Amino acid sequence: MLYLTCPNCGRRTVEEFRYGEIPTIPESITDPDARDLDRGFMRTNPFGPSVERWFHDYGCRRWFTVTRDTSTDEVL
Repeated sequence: MLYLTCPNCGRRTVEEFRYGEIPTIPESITDPDARDLDRGFMRTNPFGPSVERWFHDYGCRRWFTVTRDTSTDEVL
């Protein structure tokens, strides 16, 4: 089970949170429809430590930043 520690509510299961990624669209994509498709569906999936934003849906309803190792799901 993956747990996240909310700065306001403490340690909770990941099901209480929503992941929020700020998409980066390559400059080489110039067609507006292709840019919308890339923004909506092409998620980055880095291997190793990654800085992520999470929203506490079922708690304080605040955003916070977490560094997580995607290869082990360990919160650093």
